[in-house]
Amino acid sequence: MIEPTVKATLALPTQEVYYRLYRIDSAPSRRLLLLHGGGLAGGITWGGILPELRQWNEILVPDLRGTGKTRYPDHREHDFEAEEVAADLSTLLDRLAWDEFDLGGYSYGGLIAMLLKAARPESVGRTFLLEPALLGKMNGEESLRSHELILHAAKRLRNLENLEEGLELFLDAVAPSRSRGSKNEEIMLQRLSHRPAGLAAAIECVSRAARRLDRRQLIAAQAGVGSFIGGRSHPAVYQLCREIAAGRSDWRCHLIQGADHALPFQKPEAIAAIMNRDISGSTGATA
Repeated sequence: MIEPTVKATLALPTQEVYYRLYRIDSAPSRRLLLLHGGGLAGGITWGGILPELRQWNEILVPDLRGTGKTRYPDHREHDFEAEEVAADLSTLLDRLAWDEFDLGGYSYGGLIAMLLKAARPESVGRTFLLEPALLGKMNGEESLRSHELILHAAKRLRNLENLEEGLELFLDAVAPSRSRGSKNEEIMLQRLSHRPAGLAAAIECVSRAARRLDRRQLIAAQAGVGSFIGGRSHPAVYQLCREIAAGRSDWRCHLIQGADHALPFQKPEAIAAIMNRDISGSTGATA
């Protein structure tokens, strides 16, 4: 893990947005914004990938609402909407004068990345989506069961007496094929327990967005996408990616073998290598 050059907080009326800025003098002059998943702060989510990135000399890694060191001014947990998270980032980008940048998002952060691209189409170059929320595709019964499970997890996470059960339910929903009882799972559970009510708010934020947003319209607003799917994730997730890519020349699918939904933690070098090749123009990555 590399240390950020800048660690700072942007104080907004409704949110204190914490961010890290990494500067790599030896890299080409190009910027990258990376958005983490629910429950795990930016530095943790991207910590294994950051040291392997070679094509960006400035990398911005904020903590999103409900996670890490980004908090409401009263330091209590509150509900929020996906558009509010995207608005936080737009303000941060304006304050830092980031007019052009590439964009990466994982899970919850992948949804926010898609909203940000839709809101600022001229600013975003390449987009890297790691199993973004809203891009799962199961049959109706599976989708309903998964939705009920993750909302049940959110309810448990708001009650500290049911924290362990809530975290287990959350992982059952997002990574049902994970290696249960492993050291990696133990580490993940410890990290997710940092702000359980914030994680619950992020889960419910994604759930409401899934009911409210037009997924087809949001996908159409994206451009220059590299989409990463874990080889052990639900097959329908990769199937949807391939269906999108079949109708578009600017959307590529990357199946990361040996990984599930926790792919940025399990296969950081493989993901970083594909991101580097994408920018350098290499055709070595397999779609």
